[in-house]
Amino acid sequence: MATLIIRPIETLDAPELELYRTLRQVEEHERAGVLVATNAKVVQRLIASRFSVLSALLAPEWLEKLEAPLRARGEKEIVVYVGEKSLLEKITGYHVHQGALAVGKIPSQPTLDELLEQSPRPLLIAAVEEIASAENLGAIVRACAAFGAHFLIVGETCVSPFQRRAVSGSMGSIFEQPVVRSENLVATLARLRAQGIRCYAADVHPDAQKLSAVNFRGDACLVFGAEGPGLSEKVMAACDSIVQIPMPTHMNSLNVAAATAVFLYEATRQRQ
Repeated sequence: MATLIIRPIETLDAPELELYRTLRQVEEHERAGVLVATNAKVVQRLIASRFSVLSALLAPEWLEKLEAPLRARGEKEIVVYVGEKSLLEKITGYHVHQGALAVGKIPSQPTLDELLEQSPRPLLIAAVEEIASAENLGAIVRACAAFGAHFLIVGETCVSPFQRRAVSGSMGSIFEQPVVRSENLVATLARLRAQGIRCYAADVHPDAQKLSAVNFRGDACLVFGAEGPGLSEKVMAACDSIVQIPMPTHMNSLNVAAATAVFLYEATRQRQ
């Protein structure tokens, strides 16, 4: 059981509230090894997860709702700052803030080797390159969780999946979905192929196979790139084949998160 240290606040100037005041300084949060949940549903999922909760910043009505689950956690103590919703809105800068924020500690992530050893076969993996939008990356994490991807490989050119907007975009799925960061996505794909895992590049290409014609029942890694440029030539070359979603000629692409969901659904459908 955690002891809650409840501290009413009337101003946001206190040094201990710095992590909440600096929501837009994502690099600082990442260096500190923390994430900030700013959506009430995500805060609830953080509290229910294995991630350590360092503190919470709540409107009074949310303290009533979250006090019991916070006390049920395993930390020795959790600091809970309580302020009026109008005060909390000054942090986020918009009126519709829900009145609940929390800071969690990012745990050490499993390595690629650990995930390959621990995951059941046949493997279903997703990998991403050059995703600059934190919201898109969060939605990709959510799709991976929804359709049973064993883990997500985040390439070296992507934003962090633990950025605030990515955490919100995942709706808290990041607390459960295994993610591994690759320092060299091309080399990582080569390692997967060396272990018999087929890598499929999702891209609009003249030589691409139609999604429904590909057999995803074996060990598979589905690789996605940014919406505009798509996958780089070197990453496409590192894959076994190129696959596309058939669409009318006036439509040549989908949002990358939507495309990820379509691919993962098809792979899951085949396996069921």
